[in-house]
Amino acid sequence: MVTELKSSELEKIALEHQAAKIFMRWYEHDSGQKIRHIWHNRPNKPDVSCRLEGKRLDIEVAHLYGSEAEARQILGRELDDKTVDELRELDQKFKPDQRLLRALNRILVNKSHKSYKSKRVWLVIRNAHPAWGAQHIKALQHCIDVPPNHPFEQIWMVGDWEGDSGIIQLFP
Repeated sequence: MVTELKSSELEKIALEHQAAKIFMRWYEHDSGQKIRHIWHNRPNKPDVSCRLEGKRLDIEVAHLYGSEAEARQILGRELDDKTVDELRELDQKFKPDQRLLRALNRILVNKSHKSYKSKRVWLVIRNAHPAWGAQHIKALQHCIDVPPNHPFEQIWMVGDWEGDSGIIQLFP
């Protein structure tokens, strides 16, 4: 039986594919290793799979927005008064670097508790927040808290939404 996907699920899949393609392009450029073909996986597996030097590699994709309110704003969703208030409160309560670290460390903790039916899994986090870039992430890399027990062979970040600033390896 074929099930139809909701538009939000289709959008999520499209965003995951975009992030994976940007990462793969940079990884191949920086390492010289061929990384090809991408397909989407079902739940219990990482989001996408590809071939790295002919061997299967599974990639779990996450997007770094800062907060749910900022995600809605960045993705162009209509904002209600409560969301606007949340955004103002974030601006007053935390400096941009603090927000970046809190959001990134939250993703790393949440993803560290997952398990996957896969031999090789990399985590790729795409920075979606326009106020942050690869240079911010590199400057704060010593403050990023990668949990000691996680299922990932490697952890990477795409420095910005379009991928113009390259990728940053967070682990190992």
